[in-house]
Amino acid sequence: MNVEPLHAAPASYERRDILGTGVTVISRDDAMTLLGRNVAKRRFTKVGFLNAHNANIAVDDAEFRAALQDFLILADGIGVDIAAKMLYGAPFPDNLNGTDFVPEFLRRENGPLRVGLLGARRQNAEAAQAKLLALAPQHEFVFLHDGYFTMEEEAGVLAAIAEARLDVLLVAMGVPRQELWIARNITARHCTVPMAVGALLDFLSGSVPRAPLWMRRLRLEWLFRLGLEPRRLWRRYVVGNPLFLLRVLGQKFGWRRQ
Repeated sequence: MNVEPLHAAPASYERRDILGTGVTVISRDDAMTLLGRNVAKRRFTKVGFLNAHNANIAVDDAEFRAALQDFLILADGIGVDIAAKMLYGAPFPDNLNGTDFVPEFLRRENGPLRVGLLGARRQNAEAAQAKLLALAPQHEFVFLHDGYFTMEEEAGVLAAIAEARLDVLLVAMGVPRQELWIARNITARHCTVPMAVGALLDFLSGSVPRAPLWMRRLRLEWLFRLGLEPRRLWRRYVVGNPLFLLRVLGQKFGWRRQ
């Protein structure tokens, strides 16, 4: 597979520094067009999403933060929009959360593409595979492995990915494992566009419910998730969201991070 490398965002798009991570200023339609063109031209493009939680992790994890510099990073959620307004005077053009963006991108692409699914629990990944096939039947969806392989099994997983000759690889392992795993292991010989998609496969399978549409439109899906899993997510949202905003204020006014 001859693949032209693409490092981070194309020069034609502005990148805004949010706590040390460059987030591309791009609309939904333009992002989908860009990725479709990169797939067609076989331009190797690692794709990730930045929300307040990911940004907090990146502040404290230098390896994760460095890895993201080589990704096309899309703006996810109200937190990064607030940050953009505080730091740059304007929000990002669109909310490009992966749960909505990735299925819509696949639905729009005429293809046909070969799309690999890696991560989540096997039953959830297989249910997501069926959902994606119904949504975008022009593509071929290949379930590769769940997200629970061992270090000894990793070489076999990578060999299976390379053999599948994928256009798009959806990696659903959670943050920051999925981004670091892509950065350490996935090259142009494995696929053209690897995407770090978080809980996408769980959402598509129905094992994790989405917030009602009105909450999503008000950008309150985080509150719905907190209500569903308060023990697991309270630190991410109740502690993490104010911490994120405090750190953004620190970036704005040049406070030194302690």
